[in-house]
Amino acid sequence: MCSMDLEKLKMTGAGRAIAVLTSGGDAQGMNAAVRAVARMGIYMGANVYLINEGYQGLVDGGDNIKLAHWHSVTNIIQLGGTVIGSARCKAFTTREGRLSAAYNLVKKGIANLCVCGGDGSLTGANIFRAEWRSLLDELVERGRISDAVAKQHGHLNIVGLVGSIDNDFCGTDMTIGADSALHRIMEIIDSIMTTAQSHQRTFVLEVMGRHCGYLALVSALASGADWLFIPESPPREGWEDHMCERLEASRLKGSRLNIIIVAEGAIDLNGKPISTTFIKDLVEKRLGYDTRMTVLGHVQRGGTPSAFDRILSTKLGVEAVIALMEATPDTEACVIGLSGNHAVRLPLMECVEMTKRVQTAMNEKKFDEAVQLRGGSFQNNLNIYKLLAFQKPTQSQTNFSLAILNVGAPAPGMNAAVRSALRLGLCHGHKVYGVNDGFQGLAEGSIFEMQWQNVAGWTGQGGSLLGTKRTLPSKHMEKIVGNITKFNISALLVIGGFEGYQGVLQLFEARSRYDALCIPMCVIPATISNNVPGTDFSLGADTAVNAAMESCDKIKQSATGTKRRVFVVETMGGYCGYLATSTGIAVGADAAYIFEDPFNIQDLKTNVEHLSEKMKKDIQRGLVLRNEKCHENYTTDFIYRLYSSEGKGIFDCRVNVLGYLQQGGAPSPFDRNFGTKLGARAIQWISERLTDNFKQGRVFTNSADTACVHGLCRKVISFTPVTELKAVTDFEHRMPKVQWWFTLRPMLKMLARYQTSFCEYVPGEFEHVTLRSISIDSGI
Repeated sequence: MCSMDLEKLKMTGAGRAIAVLTSGGDAQGMNAAVRAVARMGIYMGANVYLINEGYQGLVDGGDNIKLAHWHSVTNIIQLGGTVIGSARCKAFTTREGRLSAAYNLVKKGIANLCVCGGDGSLTGANIFRAEWRSLLDELVERGRISDAVAKQHGHLNIVGLVGSIDNDFCGTDMTIGADSALHRIMEIIDSIMTTAQSHQRTFVLEVMGRHCGYLALVSALASGADWLFIPESPPREGWEDHMCERLEASRLKGSRLNIIIVAEGAIDLNGKPISTTFIKDLVEKRLGYDTRMTVLGHVQRGGTPSAFDRILSTKLGVEAVIALMEATPDTEACVIGLSGNHAVRLPLMECVEMTKRVQTAMNEKKFDEAVQLRGGSFQNNLNIYKLLAFQKPTQSQTNFSLAILNVGAPAPGMNAAVRSALRLGLCHGHKVYGVNDGFQGLAEGSIFEMQWQNVAGWTGQGGSLLGTKRTLPSKHMEKIVGNITKFNISALLVIGGFEGYQGVLQLFEARSRYDALCIPMCVIPATISNNVPGTDFSLGADTAVNAAMESCDKIKQSATGTKRRVFVVETMGGYCGYLATSTGIAVGADAAYIFEDPFNIQDLKTNVEHLSEKMKKDIQRGLVLRNEKCHENYTTDFIYRLYSSEGKGIFDCRVNVLGYLQQGGAPSPFDRNFGTKLGARAIQWISERLTDNFKQGRVFTNSADTACVHGLCRKVISFTPVTELKAVTDFEHRMPKVQWWFTLRPMLKMLARYQTSFCEYVPGEFEHVTLRSISIDSGI
């Protein structure tokens, strides 16, 4: 869709009415979705109504259905729960209740409804839509509305947004709230692990997931838990003995703690519930370990939304409005879901039916089928967890040696990737070396053999435990080649940022001079700047966005109760504006200045005037983000002084440079999980290349496809040759020439109430939900 199409759509929006409600269990990110729907609807010229208390408010009507204004949703993006309320509603399950709901909508002229909730809420919305015409006919018969009004609003358009912390809805990669729930879980597990380590305790943790084990599975993968119970994959017969043997073996190898994660709906092969109390008593009785039990409960549902959920909800909310504006009487009711990093439109009932099939499979004890129906990402998460949780005897040793090194600045998630790569490498029978301090360490011989237990507990640790430097191999090529030969290294796994990509490119280009470099080489992108070509996401970027977002939330809150104030905040990222743009969307920034989106003094003046006008009314605080290298002359200090001078008498100004806090801290659940999966996939790829290119007693390969960047592009886990990426890389500014996230910029500007063109906006494609479509691993 080009800007002209959207302008036409805006013309049709005038006078139309959209209502938005949240239903079922609350989920972090619902407020961001409500904000996006309200503001995009207003931008499109529609009247937007907020329905309080979910379907109950729709049935009760009156003051529960309120016309929204731009400022109705100001300062809610950072709030957990749902500010418009949610309630279970028995009345809506009856025909009479839906009749009242239809009357309340028609009375306000509303024939477009956006529902944010779980599969039950969305199924209810579809029933309402199917009955709409007959409901209006009945209202006409009862004399409550005229025939003309019934004809005017003869069709109800429905669009769903999936709000569920369980991530249990088939068709979408992630549901609103799931990532935030993982943040709550990982914060608690990290805290528990410190006390468990001190006292050599075993902890049994119960997480939410009555029918879906997603939260338990990903938190187990992200924490390196010793044992996992989920409803889709019950333990085999005799699991009690097997589990106790594994816990004991772990202690004998030097571990001071054990973590067991249990989904609340965990069952055995016969469908009998497995309780945390039973597990605790079992461990104490069999092993005599000091064992404690923690039930996380509703803490997982509360708290502020993560950056991922705020950005996800915003993207989906904007797409929902466009889908409603485009809908016709023949348009199928749809759900807006996530596919890779793009919003997509999915047939509502196809998603619901596929979701129901999972529960049917579990009821019929077809557990392999249940895991398959959960999707490729769930299936791969489970397989990788099983591989990495406990060391199995290696079938046979290979003659291959693999070296792992970190290159560039430290990035959260690096250690998770090293851990999974090492452990899977050992499972394949390879000898695995760790290299301290990147290419410099490889040149200086800082190389040591790694064992399974060396990386215990690494998943949740930030920074680089191997040590990392920005040194490129070109300065030490002879020494690097010498050590590769000395240690008989058969493959290199480089986990790092732009220097990691450049380094492997230099090694590849030196193959013609050195036979020792004719080995498989793989780069796992790891940098908070997210500027490595060949991938949409780099390890560490999600953690950095969350760190910047949390800081901005606190900065904004610091001005509560004071006079009007604007904050100018500088983010990291080099020349790449991903961090500033994503943080800007997550915190509702008024502007985000980046190198890729050129601006001049006139643009700055327009921004100041725009903010001044907002400040004269209801707005108390403003937030302006600036990427550290967005302009050589318009520095952070310059922008601060400009805003201070031009806003004098209207607002005062403060400046904050976030600096290295964006690079530190524990990795986010996304980065832990993503790093673990990339490390495992990289070893699988390397092992295949080693086998394929082993000839005459040695590994030799000089083909381009054996030196690759391992990344995630849209929804495909890819291995792209480093030489292919040269053409799409801006080496001067150290970033890809084209970046997918740039299309989010108009949305950022629109939500800050700028008149902006959506010529860059790419609408969601319509995708059917099939076994094949859900089998693709999104990398999440």
